[in-house]
Amino acid sequence: MGELRVELYGHLVGWLTGTDWRSFDFRTDRSAFDHFELGSTILSESVPLDLVMNRGRASRRRNFFAELLPEGRILTNLAASVGAREHDIIALLSHFGRDVAGALQIWDPEHPGEPRRPRTEALTAKGVGSLLLATAVEPLANRPLSGKTSLAGVQDKIVLARIDDAWHRVHDGYPSTHIVKPESRDHPTIIYDEDYGARAARALELSRTETRLADFAGVPALVIERFDRAPTAPMGRIHQEDMNQALGAHGNEKYQELGGKVSLRRVAELFRRNGDDESLEQLLVLTVLTVAFGNLDMHAKNLSLLHHLDGRSQLAPAYDVVPMRHQNTDGRMALSVNGIYRHADLATSDLAAEAKSWRMRRPEPVISRTLDAIEAFATGQEPDRRAHPGLQRDVQKFTRRLLVGKPAGR
Repeated sequence: MGELRVELYGHLVGWLTGTDWRSFDFRTDRSAFDHFELGSTILSESVPLDLVMNRGRASRRRNFFAELLPEGRILTNLAASVGAREHDIIALLSHFGRDVAGALQIWDPEHPGEPRRPRTEALTAKGVGSLLLATAVEPLANRPLSGKTSLAGVQDKIVLARIDDAWHRVHDGYPSTHIVKPESRDHPTIIYDEDYGARAARALELSRTETRLADFAGVPALVIERFDRAPTAPMGRIHQEDMNQALGAHGNEKYQELGGKVSLRRVAELFRRNGDDESLEQLLVLTVLTVAFGNLDMHAKNLSLLHHLDGRSQLAPAYDVVPMRHQNTDGRMALSVNGIYRHADLATSDLAAEAKSWRMRRPEPVISRTLDAIEAFATGQEPDRRAHPGLQRDVQKFTRRLLVGKPAGR
């Protein structure tokens, strides 16, 4: 295996050098500056494009690429499918770096068959259902040899492309356009709960991509349109990174209490530094939704930053908005609000104090408007009948308590 070629928006930006997972590094290629400015953070806030790479930040560069891989049993199954070790980042990216989050493509130019010719394979509903039932054998629907997809997360899923109103399996780096999640054995209502959260996010204009429940020859699933894909974008991809990557956190450090590298304030600082008031306000609206819905799992990998080709960055659309208070958890938030982790103790005063720590001057009207909109949504729209039985009632209760200045409560 030689150096891995790293392309962004179809342009060579650098190389992953070295094969040891503990010491490999990223080296910017000089040709990157034909398209991007010196010092640009379009690849990552943690990996600026520089001629001389700061040795002290090598671990952050390694972390950015490691965080492109999934977690838990998906990583285990992905590694097993190619006979690699779970910690062997270079080996895994050489196999699965052609279709990852954002506008990156990573591949080994010395590998037979490179450069690849991306292609798709049409699927029937039964074919999609079969893939949903076989995630342990073919994780993310990667076919042996031609499957080149990696995607972060711990929940079982497959990726597909939607072409001319038909589903297709992707091969050799063709950009997948949709994520499809089957029912969970551990949490049977979770995809139906997530559907309700996704509808609320669209109602608040935090997302414009389609999310819907579907049935594939008797296999129920949640279909999620990817926000980092667009037919008009170069190579069909829009670049993004999650906040673990942007803030230099690894794995379970996505939870604020595990390492202290991530927080809502640190996320807000990224936008404030760029003068992006719109993303700051969207972050506050999302935080209000998180508390009102009891979404305990809004961690740093469930928040992302879009990097557009013209150099602009912004908060990515909301995703994985899942009400979780009814599950058997400790009731603690992944990211604290005003230093408070226990969801039951959070009130609108904490939301306001958190936003003011981001230097927002008058967050109260935004909080009030958002809670009113959530109450209207929860009154007017019911969850799917397969969702948690008390879901709508829980959301209404949390929201009404917040509106009158009380903590969200039990």
